[in-house]
Amino acid sequence: MKEKRPQTLWRWLCLRILTLAIGTVVLIALCMWLRFTVQYLWITHHMPPEVLQAFEALREHPERDPARYHAIVDRWWGIRYTDPSIASSDWITVGILVMVTIPFIVYFGLRHARPLSQQFSALRHAADAVTAGRFDARSALITAAPAEVQHFAADFNSMTQQLAHYERELRASHVAMAHELRSPLTAAIGRLQGLIDGVFEADPRHHHLIMSQLRYLSRLIDDLHLLSLADAGQLILEPAACDAAELLRERIAWLKPQLDSAAITVTLNVADRGTLCADAFRLGQVFTILLENTLRYAGPGTALNISLRRQATHWVMAFEDTGPGVAPDFLSAMFERFSRGDTSRARHSGGSGLGLSIARAICRAHGGDICASLPAGGGLCLRITLPAR
Repeated sequence: MKEKRPQTLWRWLCLRILTLAIGTVVLIALCMWLRFTVQYLWITHHMPPEVLQAFEALREHPERDPARYHAIVDRWWGIRYTDPSIASSDWITVGILVMVTIPFIVYFGLRHARPLSQQFSALRHAADAVTAGRFDARSALITAAPAEVQHFAADFNSMTQQLAHYERELRASHVAMAHELRSPLTAAIGRLQGLIDGVFEADPRHHHLIMSQLRYLSRLIDDLHLLSLADAGQLILEPAACDAAELLRERIAWLKPQLDSAAITVTLNVADRGTLCADAFRLGQVFTILLENTLRYAGPGTALNISLRRQATHWVMAFEDTGPGVAPDFLSAMFERFSRGDTSRARHSGGSGLGLSIARAICRAHGGDICASLPAGGGLCLRITLPAR
């Protein structure tokens, strides 16, 4: 069965206005025709046969005997039947018909306009709720409303859904941000206060511990600043032609001591060679984040397979490890800020929960994206897609 598509606003209005206008004119004309027809049949039915015969002959050619023709009309239809004034019976009939049809016009006009009014009323109530801070408000969709208004209501619902999502994300981000900032700051202040009070001896080891906490705090603030720039669309890139394969080799070589220490084997498969237009520094930052993510969470003795290939209009880089992976329901949340697959992991593992968020922000700033999936053989696969031009 073919689905009925909603009408456009122009067609919706035109059909209803024209239907009411044409319907009103046709109704009045039909009533007038019925009035004259019934009156004519009633009068001719009661005419004597000879008078009817003379009238029918004169009606075709009234100029043959105008006096006789008007005499018959005045006798059977009334002396004022041909009165040309506004007070004639014809005009009175038209006035009565207009007065009778006005309530029908009003009723059908309001009835046809009701879907449009209902849709705008639903939008107004939803907008009032959003203004009051209830971003989960939704507008009802009136199926009889015009297509543009239905699309507008659907877009409004999508907007409020995004606002509700951003509000939840912002609240969760603020709570996590406060926790992430407070912990290293509290540790640094506590150790420094212990040195001041003489609880700890002035040992360089304590100074290094304080400095490590402050460095972590500084890095966390830099990461949050980068994400804020990306959210505002102000992340400045310096795109240039770069070789993704060489950039990957460089990042792997940079982290090779840590990878060897964790007994993680990295294999790079370059299916296609070529250059892409990207910010080499930011793209290298993404590669470093994914390699460090494997170091922290894949576990010792695992393997990381990196593949690079070019499709029609995009470069695809896949990072697939043989580690424990993540829970399937965590895939949609792993790129959110401060998210960690294993809540038992402590901060000393080196992860703040911002790495993958930064990687996604940089990829999207390049016009690409990053996604995660669970391979059939186990582990985790992170796939980067960047435009070739």
